[in-house]
Amino acid sequence: MKVSLFGATGNLGRECLDQCLQAGHDMTVLVRSPEKLPDGLRDAITVIKGDGLIAEDVARAIPSGTDAILFAIGVDERTSPPDLCTDVTRHILAVMRKQQSLKLVWCGGGSNIRVDDVMTFGARFVRWFSETFLRHRHADKEHQLNLLDENTDLCWMGVRPLQMRPGVKKGEYRLGYNAFSGLSSISFADCAHAMVEMLEDDTWRGRVPIVQY
Repeated sequence: MKVSLFGATGNLGRECLDQCLQAGHDMTVLVRSPEKLPDGLRDAITVIKGDGLIAEDVARAIPSGTDAILFAIGVDERTSPPDLCTDVTRHILAVMRKQQSLKLVWCGGGSNIRVDDVMTFGARFVRWFSETFLRHRHADKEHQLNLLDENTDLCWMGVRPLQMRPGVKKGEYRLGYNAFSGLSSISFADCAHAMVEMLEDDTWRGRVPIVQY
């Protein structure tokens, strides 16, 4: 597949990129600082230097013939602009309106509750903690999800991890609307695995299940 990746230089994005290349996908990435990508890796992909907050740059990173888009942009509580993920997603959706065959696979957050979630004490704690101490990140992901809900005619799906941490790819985890808590976790590698698997599987279209061990 021809895949465009946003957030390629972050922990999750690098895992998505590596696993896509291992699967044989043709990769295009949009990055502000190409030098953050290893030299050998840059030679194996198409690198577009630009900013996801600029509509024209996003359009350049999703050329005609692209099959799917992976969204792995993270939010830094101190340095990210308000609604970073939401605004980049808005530009992506505009391109998807022009290229009807595109699919978007994105990474959200476990504090953004869905109607299908099992509302345990742990789930309520996760939401409270995020609203109180991770307000910037939580609000952006909430707005991003609301934006996607307004565009259900387009093909999108995603995952909601809780704690993400370094670790090996096991390929074994739970994906669904299962009970979760603040102790639920997943490695960057396995979160990426779930996202990459969705590139060729529409089971979760219009939905964002929790991914956790």
